[in-house]
Amino acid sequence: MKFSEDIQTLLPLGYLYLIILGILKESFFYYQFGINILKYSTIMDILISPIAEFTSNPITLILIIVLFSFHFYLPKLLLKHRGNKTVQKTFELKSTTELSQQEAKNYYNLISFKIFAIVLLSLFMGTGIGSGYFTLKNIKNNKAKYDYRVSYNTGESEQIYLIGSNSMYYFYTIKGSKNMKIVPIAAVKSIEKNIKGGFLSQ
Repeated sequence: MKFSEDIQTLLPLGYLYLIILGILKESFFYYQFGINILKYSTIMDILISPIAEFTSNPITLILIIVLFSFHFYLPKLLLKHRGNKTVQKTFELKSTTELSQQEAKNYYNLISFKIFAIVLLSLFMGTGIGSGYFTLKNIKNNKAKYDYRVSYNTGESEQIYLIGSNSMYYFYTIKGSKNMKIVPIAAVKSIEKNIKGGFLSQ
């Protein structure tokens, strides 16, 4: 019963933490373009940001699943090797020889949770900073792939490099320009993308 209650307590806190990470990731990404993304985001954008991040790329999703699985079983591994000096030094653990089995288990659960939180923080921040940097660099060096065509309600169309989007806006640059355009979704009739083979078809 206690385990179930702990899960019910941790789930909303965990998702809140993921939301904060999603905000940080998006903020670091768009800040490099001089944009405060929160001004262009709705509450729904913020709430679904973790899910959007996890499903943005199959590699990201697989990595998150692997990390979660590893840290889920990590407390059991630490408990099993609690007397191993190498393990204690690697994870900077205190000695648990004087603790009961349950106390040691709780301690290792806390350690695993902290490590997982730090890894996720590093992953989200690194992704936000890194992807923003390389996206901006590609635009400045004319290496961006303008593989989208946007058609407006006015009947006009443009070849664009889509930087990002949310429930309200598209963020992109036009071919031949290094300026970002922020366009309401309501002003866009359709967006077409050149289809290329993915990693499964290669």
